Amino acid sequence: MLDVRDVSVAFDGVPVLAGVSLVVEDAEIVALLGPSGSGKSTLLRVVAGLVEADAGSVHVAGRDVTAVPTHRRGVGMVFQDDQLFPHRDVAANIAFGLRMQGVGTEARATRVEELLELVGLPGFGPRTVTELSGGEAKRIALARSLAPAPRLLLLDEPLSGLDRELHDRLTGELRTILRTAGTTALLVTHDRNEAEAVADRVVTLADLTTARWSVVEVSAAETHPLRTAVLRTGTPSGAVVLPGDDASGVVHLGVRDADGALVAVSTWLPAPPPPSAGDDGGDGVQLRMMATAPAVHGEGAGAALLDAGVGRAFAGGADVVWANARDSALGFYTHHGFEVVGDGFVTAATGLRHHVIVRRRP
Repeated sequence: MLDVRDVSVAFDGVPVLAGVSLVVEDAEIVALLGPSGSGKSTLLRVVAGLVEADAGSVHVAGRDVTAVPTHRRGVGMVFQDDQLFPHRDVAANIAFGLRMQGVGTEARATRVEELLELVGLPGFGPRTVTELSGGEAKRIALARSLAPAPRLLLLDEPLSGLDRELHDRLTGELRTILRTAGTTALLVTHDRNEAEAVADRVVTLADLTTARWSVVEVSAAETHPLRTAVLRTGTPSGAVVLPGDDASGVVHLGVRDADGALVAVSTWLPAPPPPSAGDDGGDGVQLRMMATAPAVHGEGAGAALLDAGVGRAFAGGADVVWANARDSALGFYTHHGFEVVGDGFVTAATGLRHHVIVRRRP
């Protein structure tokens, strides 16, 4: 049903998707799992036609829709914030897509009743949107997306913003609704439990990316050439050996290309975040000396390395990953879920302005 082929997207020169490919079979429910800022929602918007890919193609039901406008793709979408029309009642919200398709009044009314039954809200048609609870609004948004019978349904964190009890209850209902409707669906979420409960198959962007880069552990000494070339050229200090590089628990990660060449390096050191991060005693991991060879800038090596390191840190129990990042790199980090905190400062080693950046466990 859905065939995404080698899709790449960059914003302001910062790669967000690099050679992503995905196949979703007819009537299959697939969950795309990953932290905020990893590019999940961008992929969904490429499939929907809301974001133009820099490279690659999107095929729906055997048809290349890469250049087809959103409204002609036969794709429905459920957004994080529901996006219900506050000036229309529930029935009119659900019927909106049908009305755009030219479906007659009687057929629209019948379909609305069917969908209200499906999502467990019979008789809600005359209600105003403002009368709905959070869970009811989520179900009405789902009903509206299902109304035109899309060939493919895209769901962007459809259960976000709910308290845990309601979230967990609606998780089971969402799978039942999608199964009953026989809908092919691609769901993005940062919640592994939600993904496993709803989907037939769970994937990550790392699973979908062309195997151009391999993230590997390296020694401290192996990081030195790239540290020197990328981070110390033209700076006051040429030092590339830092205190703690060989301490227990420190991990050095690198990216090798298809020929085995080391094209990016980073160091991950267990260390509490600074006071400016605003965290109260949580376990932290500091990212240090991340360097990517200029020849592969913008090609996804740095993104692959960052995602691997952050994922490893959180899997190991860290509550926050933080770094002292050069201001020139802040755009890269914020695109990958980091937050800039505190005032800027200039380091003696580089003479360049930096900020503390943090990324907290979802």
